[in-house]
Amino acid sequence: MKLITFFINNYDRIFELLLQHLTLTGTAILAAIAIGVPIGIAITRYKYLASPILTISSIFQTIPSIAFFGLLIPFLGIGRKTAILVLFLYALLPIVKNTYTGIKEVSPFMIEAGRGMGMTDFQILRMVELPQSLPVIMAGIRVATVINIGTTTIAAYIGAGGLGELIFTGIQIYRNEMILAGAIPAAILAILADQLLGYVEYRLTPRSIRKANKSS
Repeated sequence: MKLITFFINNYDRIFELLLQHLTLTGTAILAAIAIGVPIGIAITRYKYLASPILTISSIFQTIPSIAFFGLLIPFLGIGRKTAILVLFLYALLPIVKNTYTGIKEVSPFMIEAGRGMGMTDFQILRMVELPQSLPVIMAGIRVATVINIGTTTIAAYIGAGGLGELIFTGIQIYRNEMILAGAIPAAILAILADQLLGYVEYRLTPRSIRKANKSS
């Protein structure tokens, strides 16, 4: 009952923090897609770059988020800039890696068929490689988004806002309903984001691939 009462009495504040949470996560993910997908494509062309770039991206994933925030505060200060940069770096690995893997898994026969039809490299990328690798790329985006929604709660620790404010405040003053008021919307947000991106993935996936997946 305490949780329901808290939601009713503080719904405007919770909604405000939810919007902040969405803004932080969305900005970081969109930036990671805009940069990570081209990087993933590039390292399929320049194979000598694949190993160092994937290794560097993996290193970002191994650094604990709270430590990552602390390392960047001396350079960017506390607040949203630092939070978005950390979230962006965390999102890079699954997006870059899945883009690289998805394109590498495209059948060489399909690429050769495209070349035989007189397609340019860009046309092969746009009309063959990207459509065929889209399910794998979208899987990376979904993973990055769900991870970032959870990591964004920690961003409140450096004054970036978001639902983590309720969680940290609830921990400090021993109020479970406040902790749950931050944790539950964050969990629901992660589930909804995953389902929405799954639907987008389905709609963008070519019908031939959908049929092949159903038959298998």
